[in-house]
Amino acid sequence: MTVNPVPQNIRLIQDVYSNSVALVQPQSPASELKIVCSFSVEHTGTPALDFPLSPHALTYPFAYDKEERLVLAHYISPYYNDPDGIINEWANQFIDGDGATGSRQLLMSMMEFIRTHMLYLSRFEEGVQTPHRTLELRSGTCRDFATLMIEAARHLGYAARFVSGYLYTPWLDDRSQSGGATGTTHAWVQVYLPGAGWMPFDPTNDLIDGTDLIRVGVARHASLASPVSGSWTGFPGDFLGMSVDVNVHRRS
Repeated sequence: MTVNPVPQNIRLIQDVYSNSVALVQPQSPASELKIVCSFSVEHTGTPALDFPLSPHALTYPFAYDKEERLVLAHYISPYYNDPDGIINEWANQFIDGDGATGSRQLLMSMMEFIRTHMLYLSRFEEGVQTPHRTLELRSGTCRDFATLMIEAARHLGYAARFVSGYLYTPWLDDRSQSGGATGTTHAWVQVYLPGAGWMPFDPTNDLIDGTDLIRVGVARHASLASPVSGSWTGFPGDFLGMSVDVNVHRRS
């Protein structure tokens, strides 16, 4: 990672979610703050659907054991109030009333519903829509869809968390098509299923296999997983905006 203006030092820590975090304090005044971070990721290539679940977790509902509940408590508890039961009602439609519901299939059905029945709309404003707003509009960004699915899963008793990262798009590796194009930051969901661990679900792309999802950070809520955060000193009119360029490609 390189920073301009040059900082006195870069401290690497782990936050409360065990995310790797770099703390930077530039030494001098500057007209621009630029952070360039590069890293390599190696995937095992094992499809997430190949991970077997514990026998007791194959069908919904299932129960986490005592130790799991202690560790997962803040991922099981909903973040938003739902006094009218709107989120709970929406989530319950994915339970098969005529027979056993596969615990993983329920989540896949929820993910597919968001992908096929809701419209993706880019939004550059800071923050995330409430799940109620996303259901009302039937549209949102990746972070809005992830937030909706997380809250719905929690209302059904699953442990779910927000993931911030990047999406690998293979066509960007083709120089004839890329034209200097870059990717974007992305958001999806991880749900803890006994036996398989934290499994990725991307409702924006209806994607469950995690080889194209490059995880950077996890948190209980989107507001706690900002890729870059901090403060600066100056006049309000000094801020001219922020731009982010992301380039994810296969290593040769």
